[in-house]
Amino acid sequence: MLLKKLWPFGKKKITRTSDAIKYSVPERVYTPVNLLAIGMYVIELDRPWLDSPFLFQGFEIKDETEIMQLKDCCDYVYIDTTKDRKRRPHKLEKDPPTLIDTNIDFGTPPPKLSRFDKEIGHAEVVHKQVGELVSDFMERIARGQGVDTKAAKAAVAECVNSILHSPDAFLWLNQLKNKDEYTAQHSLNVCVLSIVLGRHINFSMENLNNVGLCGMMHDMGKMLVPLQILNKPGRLEPDEMEIMRSHASLGYELLKSSEGMYRGAVDSAHSHHETLDGKGYPNKLNHKQLSLFTRVVTIADMYDAITSDRVYQKGRTHLEATSIMSDLSGTHLDGNLVVKFIEALGVYPPGCVVAMTNECIAIVVEVNELVRLRPKIIILLDQDQQPVQEEVINLADMPLDDRGNLLTIRGIVKAQDYGIDIAKYYQQGILQKGFSHSKS
Repeated sequence: MLLKKLWPFGKKKITRTSDAIKYSVPERVYTPVNLLAIGMYVIELDRPWLDSPFLFQGFEIKDETEIMQLKDCCDYVYIDTTKDRKRRPHKLEKDPPTLIDTNIDFGTPPPKLSRFDKEIGHAEVVHKQVGELVSDFMERIARGQGVDTKAAKAAVAECVNSILHSPDAFLWLNQLKNKDEYTAQHSLNVCVLSIVLGRHINFSMENLNNVGLCGMMHDMGKMLVPLQILNKPGRLEPDEMEIMRSHASLGYELLKSSEGMYRGAVDSAHSHHETLDGKGYPNKLNHKQLSLFTRVVTIADMYDAITSDRVYQKGRTHLEATSIMSDLSGTHLDGNLVVKFIEALGVYPPGCVVAMTNECIAIVVEVNELVRLRPKIIILLDQDQQPVQEEVINLADMPLDDRGNLLTIRGIVKAQDYGIDIAKYYQQGILQKGFSHSKS
């Protein structure tokens, strides 16, 4: 894709040179890391903040250790010369407004309408078809065509219907990730996660469809970013970073011009990189200016990004992701919604790989809503890390191991550390085999 195709909607003035596109941005100074000094105020890195050891997006360098950390993870940063030495990153007041819609009922989530094993077949068909549709949307946009709003709404409705029957089934399928298809899969995953959170906080059917559409459409502007930048395996140069960040504004203009598009989806595409403390982009909106659906999509977007393999980083575990997101509550993310999101997924969400107290390795199939620490699992590897016959075990039945001890999950582990390819296991029929051998 040519660079000139990037700006069909943009209004920002640029000057093109033979080497790069130059930008004039106030209060930001490009600074190589070897020129950093104590007292400088860093406002932007050459990589996403979540891929760095720094919790706050914007901080004053206090000591040589922080300079060394910056040198380890970055080639350059941006500093703000207007910030004085006394300025420190801070969280918002204890009780900032966290929800625009005060009528949301944070009561008991609705019951599942189907068992996992009854819904997974239908969910797989929907997941595959919707995934292909999202890829088609993105190809159409890359070719300069518009979004098929009617088809998008119909696809989201199918996702909503399946998730209302069994959220675990779609959450399990969300684990079947391919980093080479990250952008399309990410849009579908964010759609699913947004609906799952909406279900957990008792959204109406209309709101579930709307928030799902927000999630599906949030990153469509990336299709107007050159592929050599979108898929670059290394760190982005300053001009490339600006182009990448333009996807929010480009997505806004794209969706705004799409006939019949839900206005909330237009807003979420524009604002999903904004933060409660007003330090996000593109417009530095604050907590008073961010809609409920945008807050939901931002949480879903961040979670899927953290837990997915990227061209520059391996995905992190559910526990690592939720820990990061909890730390960002109040400054970046809506804390109330983060709590509900973690509740919705569970301590051990479907599709995560866990180590058991008997040294076996298992995969979580379905959350038991009444006993959330004891989900249904399938043992994949025995104590010697050898494959075993697949069988669904319901930990809520309090099963014992070979030594007569209560079988319990010890913790979440990384699948790749044990040579486990979840997608391959799924293709080999692990769920069908597991339920066919189940005794419960």
